[in-house]
Amino acid sequence: MPASTDDLMASLGRLGIATTTVSHPPLFTVEESRALRGTIPGAHTKNLFLKDKKDAIFLVTALEDAEIDLKHLHHEIGASGRLSFGRPELLAERLGVVPGAVTPFGVINDVPPTVTVILDAALAAHATINCHPLVNTATTTIASADLIAFIRATGHEPRILPLDRAEGRNRL
Repeated sequence: MPASTDDLMASLGRLGIATTTVSHPPLFTVEESRALRGTIPGAHTKNLFLKDKKDAIFLVTALEDAEIDLKHLHHEIGASGRLSFGRPELLAERLGVVPGAVTPFGVINDVPPTVTVILDAALAAHATINCHPLVNTATTTIASADLIAFIRATGHEPRILPLDRAEGRNRL
């Protein structure tokens, strides 16, 4: 059974990581998030659950307005051929979440670690980052360094890469 939001918060607490969480109506897209989340400070994310032609799985987390070129992203992240979105069943199996709730916190459920976590450098440069806490009815704010520490604590080594074409790289 995948970790719950309570399990996630307990794990963060055991790591000594402070967060704040705000509840809100369900959000499924970046556009809905902008309209309904209110004024939660910090960087907001978009998350792409992807797989390559050899079935390697990637979780790409970037700033919500990052422009990422899916046609060329495989070159940037070292994937084998073009990327496609992972099926909802694979998402539930590996990250324990449903579409619309994809989050880097989902790696708590990726046991043993099989998902390659890619963080956009522009996102990682922010002091605080906002992510869904395994559900799309809340937003959790966490320090950037603490998010990276959490990801590492789950056995994943996040790769921090510049991905935003608007900053000279890619586009979505």
